[in-house]
Amino acid sequence: MRYRSARSGSARQTPVTERIRAARASDVTRADVICASGGNPTQFAVCQQTQKSLIRVYLIIKRFTVISLRLVIVSASGGEMQAFLKGSSSQSVKAQKPSSSSSSSSSAGEKKQKAVPWVEKYRPKCVDEVAFQEEVVAVLKKSLEGADLPNLLFYGPPGTGKTSTILAAARELYGPELYRQRVLELNASDERGIQVIREKVKNFAQLTAAGTRPDGKSCPPFKIIILDEADSMTGAAQAALRRTMEKESRTTRFCLICNYVSRIIEPLTSRCSKFRFKPLANDIQQERLLDICGKENLKYSKEGIEALVKVSEGDLRKAITYLQSAARLNTEREITEQIIIEIAGVVPAKVIETLLQICYKGTFEKLEVSVKDMIDQGYAATNVLNQLHDIIIDEKLSDKQKSVITEKMAEVDKCLADGADEYLQLLSLCSVIMQQATQNS
Repeated sequence: MRYRSARSGSARQTPVTERIRAARASDVTRADVICASGGNPTQFAVCQQTQKSLIRVYLIIKRFTVISLRLVIVSASGGEMQAFLKGSSSQSVKAQKPSSSSSSSSSAGEKKQKAVPWVEKYRPKCVDEVAFQEEVVAVLKKSLEGADLPNLLFYGPPGTGKTSTILAAARELYGPELYRQRVLELNASDERGIQVIREKVKNFAQLTAAGTRPDGKSCPPFKIIILDEADSMTGAAQAALRRTMEKESRTTRFCLICNYVSRIIEPLTSRCSKFRFKPLANDIQQERLLDICGKENLKYSKEGIEALVKVSEGDLRKAITYLQSAARLNTEREITEQIIIEIAGVVPAKVIETLLQICYKGTFEKLEVSVKDMIDQGYAATNVLNQLHDIIIDEKLSDKQKSVITEKMAEVDKCLADGADEYLQLLSLCSVIMQQATQNS
């Protein structure tokens, strides 16, 4: 709002608020001020209100300025105090560091003392420690000396040292530092599709490898790809693998491990050196188990170790697992034959003998009750079947009768694998045994 000066009549225009301030200073009347504002009382009231609000804003700004200055001063002093406190706390932390390091070392010691599965703890660390596989060990030793390893195919029953042998050979070849970089281990039972062969295996096989270790020692200029449970791979994956084996033969060696060599396609088996791993002999198993018992300070009986060897059926991994279970369940007591039988889930010999006596001399009603009791006690039908097979072979029956019974056992085994009812299958087998026994009498 602008106005023209009434007294001077000049054309200079000033704000209304300045004119009001000048009127108050000269003690003019309210009417003059109203006239100075243009003769409008409402406009004068607005001007007066504007002036008051401006003064309030000024006072608020001034007050906030003072408060902000105080805060800056306080924060600066607080920063110095904080720095002082930090210095003292850092000294206390430095003083406490040795105790924390000692506690961490003690915790590391506790971690080292944690229980490890004995299968991994006593796994062979070098090729010489592999038990009862003389041919494989001799060939691998020659290959390690000349650093010339062919593609390998290991097959045989589980727990005979197939995976342990190739892992020990790889550690001897590359040492602990290069082992992770040069060895790719895949369990083909999980990763068995063609996509894994095209991506993981092919990409790893295409990488080049140097001929020296970080410590300066020489090592072979190739990598090793271990395909465990290779018999679970699909046919398409095996077909895709054969081209990779040929193409990357300069930089990569393959080791296929399986239980059934008949499930590996012929083009792969012809590209590999085949080695059969035999089930471990009883004396070799017993020697290893006694060695573990001595290292673990276990109390054992001779009958318990013999039962362990018998139950494991040439599978050293199973025997070591049963031994660890028995040691954990009976920390103070001696490991006896009864404890091993309970842990392994073996059907007691008395139960099997009672069942056979009913088959030979009893009635079908008694046989039905006996089989029902056996299933109710929780005995596995596969264990009953295996133990019956071992006993029937040694029984005083004719060859024809044994052949009929064993053929029925094969059918029952197939049905059980397909998920048939255990009670009905065992009853069917026992009825065939009863029928053949009555013909003999």
